[in-house]
Amino acid sequence: MKHTLFSWLDERLHFAGIKNVLDKKEVPIHKHTIWYYLGGMTLFLFIVQFVTGILLLFYYRPSAEEAFESVQYIMNEVYFGWLIHNIHSWAANVLIAVVVLHMVSVFFMRAYRGPREITWISGVILLFIALGFGFTGYLLPWNELAYFATAVGTEMAGSVPVLGQWLLEFLRGGPDITGATLNRFFAIHVWVLPAGFFLFVLLHLYQVQLHGMSVPPSVQSGGTMKFYPDFLLRDAVGWLIAIGILAALAALFPWELGEKADPFAPAPPGIKPEWYFMFMFQALKIFPANIGPIAGDVLGVVIFGIGALLLVLIPFLDKQADRGAPNPVLKWIGIVVIIFIIAMTIWGELA
Repeated sequence: MKHTLFSWLDERLHFAGIKNVLDKKEVPIHKHTIWYYLGGMTLFLFIVQFVTGILLLFYYRPSAEEAFESVQYIMNEVYFGWLIHNIHSWAANVLIAVVVLHMVSVFFMRAYRGPREITWISGVILLFIALGFGFTGYLLPWNELAYFATAVGTEMAGSVPVLGQWLLEFLRGGPDITGATLNRFFAIHVWVLPAGFFLFVLLHLYQVQLHGMSVPPSVQSGGTMKFYPDFLLRDAVGWLIAIGILAALAALFPWELGEKADPFAPAPPGIKPEWYFMFMFQALKIFPANIGPIAGDVLGVVIFGIGALLLVLIPFLDKQADRGAPNPVLKWIGIVVIIFIIAMTIWGELA
């Protein structure tokens, strides 16, 4: 009976084709192979976010009157609600950290070399989507800290030249942060960003499957290992460790809900964005009010926008990539940018 059911499903879903793909797929072995596991870890953490987010949706109510109370109910009344909420919150931060590490490793291993340009571009877009998840999800508990941090974040968007005022009102649903802002962020967080994520992750995975995993030009490959089951089982061990770490963080360092947002209350001192936006926040703080005829915050936002565009275009800026020749200039630019981001983040957290 079991064999008959499998045969019936195989005839319609063609499991044999999937198995053939898995049997043929191989992973290069060399001294940097460890970095290949970050891609699978990123996908796994996205899945954790997706599953825990769906569970939270059963109880969450996206309105200014009920959002805070619904999160309180999840954390205090729902069986294991506190655990799901804390895992969702911690996994969001760990996800962004892993995505950043993955992008850094791909950059320094120059895995964006042709024909993998689209793999890199789709990966950068997925990084932006992950940051979008963090930004929009931060407001959803409708607590005091999230409310005023979102005010700071949307004001940064309002500094974009020409489109700034429109972008600010688009994000807020009006000139101020109200219940309309919460509804808008909820829609973006639950519908728009997941749709974009699934589109680009399918493109990204297809490109990885089509072109395989890149071997850094500076290392000698030590052969290959089968993706299934060898590499996949190693991936699974990492996922189990990640679940253990997330559960430990959720139990030992629970995410504090704080006080309900009050739009009429003064902003508490020391309001800061989440750590993954801290470098931009701190850098904009040290810009002078005006640089010639241009406002300092406007110039800062323009610089960050150009930086994001250059990040997308790296495969086309590295003219030596396809020849496998080293590019020390691009390498050192990357090192300087990373040092700058780390320094600004630490400075902002300690300020």
